[in-house]
Amino acid sequence: MSELNAIKIEGMDNFVDEVWAKINLKMEKMATQMKGKSPHKSVSSGIYDDMRLDWWTSGFWPGMLWVMYSMTGVEAYKKEAWDWDQRIEECFTRKNNFHHDVGFQFLLTAVIKYKLTGDVDGKRRGLQAATFLAGRFNTVGNFIRAWNQDERTGWSIIDTSMNLSLLFWAAKELKDPRYKHIAITHADTVLKHFIREDGSVKHIVSFDPENGQYIECFRGQGYAPDSAWSRGQAWALYGMVNTYKYTGDKRYLYAAQRVANFFITALGEDAVPYWDSKLPDTKGQLRDTSAAACAASGMLELVRCLPCEEARIYASWASKILRSLTNNYTTLDQLEYEGILREGTASQPDKDGANVSLIYGDYFYIECFSKLKGWSENIF
Repeated sequence: MSELNAIKIEGMDNFVDEVWAKINLKMEKMATQMKGKSPHKSVSSGIYDDMRLDWWTSGFWPGMLWVMYSMTGVEAYKKEAWDWDQRIEECFTRKNNFHHDVGFQFLLTAVIKYKLTGDVDGKRRGLQAATFLAGRFNTVGNFIRAWNQDERTGWSIIDTSMNLSLLFWAAKELKDPRYKHIAITHADTVLKHFIREDGSVKHIVSFDPENGQYIECFRGQGYAPDSAWSRGQAWALYGMVNTYKYTGDKRYLYAAQRVANFFITALGEDAVPYWDSKLPDTKGQLRDTSAAACAASGMLELVRCLPCEEARIYASWASKILRSLTNNYTTLDQLEYEGILREGTASQPDKDGANVSLIYGDYFYIECFSKLKGWSENIF
């Protein structure tokens, strides 16, 4: 296997150092700009919005702060990140919309806080969130339920793949394998019903919640039910390689490679995907930088898990993606602009968030360069 800490990609050292210096300046500025906001996407003039704390993206900004604290030791990042897990947890005491994405919210706040500082309340909040996620498991359908609407009781979603790390972490912390069993069983459902033979991925799958039978798939945020929403590809790639890391079961590693290979094949010269990888015509279509950043980070995990010859392929493509993002899509030299990556696409079918900065794209971009600089405290 490749080196588990710093990921060395030939010819990248100077580039990584230059970008990392700019990220430091950008994050110093963002820390003074955001001040308690819970961002999702940028609005006019590059200013981030401020969403409710039970919104699924509420963990990504504090996650960025924790990564920077872990990498630099700068206390201001720790101070700014410190109470986010408490603020998000308070939503449990009132009517809320927590669902399959609590991993994004609590891995990036409570769990990383506990890992970095030993904070016992962070541990407690992370375990509470893991128990909530485990409670969404349908035992006859072998899937974790997605949203909360009554008519969607049998729906499951590829995004959940990235949240399974919360369950694996809880199983280890509590020495209770039930959480791990749920994560593995859901991952097996992903292999069976979400990832197609060609490596493309379905976004939403519907099961009969009473007997667990597969019913159909929906396009979700993709172009069509049989297409391949690019960020869903990234969730599956990264989520499956994570599952391999926690289990050692190579079925998940091979699945991650299959998804990565499809993702790579669909990339053009630009190395940043369109919002869907099976569009009948790409003329005038939007790209999604958030999918690129997440996929690149997942590919860096593949580099850590594969023999050097195989790893080299994914290292090369991660490098191409990160160079393209940096050279063509970042605002690292525009300190007044609150986001980092431009041209993210939140949900094109819903006409939501076209050509914007997305906080999760920013997070995964920073995560990639942290890994390339030697970061070993992976959140996922």
